[in-house]
Amino acid sequence: MKLNVTVNGITYNVEVEVEEEQRQLGPIIIGSARTNTPAAPTTASIQGVAANAVVAPLAGSVFKILVAEGDTIEAGQVLLVLEAMKMETEITAPSAGVVGAINVKEGEAVQGGQSLIEID
Repeated sequence: MKLNVTVNGITYNVEVEVEEEQRQLGPIIIGSARTNTPAAPTTASIQGVAANAVVAPLAGSVFKILVAEGDTIEAGQVLLVLEAMKMETEITAPSAGVVGAINVKEGEAVQGGQSLIEID
């Protein structure tokens, strides 16, 4: 196959050989050591989040909370600061409103997707 390749404004004519990949099948297994016992059901520990909640974008710890319950806030206002791997991340309000509930405390470890603050 012939190709034209341009690098830094200079065009080069290149001939390329394409080899077809040969697929190898895995071993054929007849029978199995498995039993027909079904696996036990498991439960997931996922916390529900309210539609008006501001959630953690990543896992870390709450470094500083800059608002209190009942405060009137504006869109884009910094609500709290998360710290992860020695880096600080400002968490801002997605919309204007009133802080309804603060679901975390300073120094608390949080997971990504966890509800931090609810805005009414």
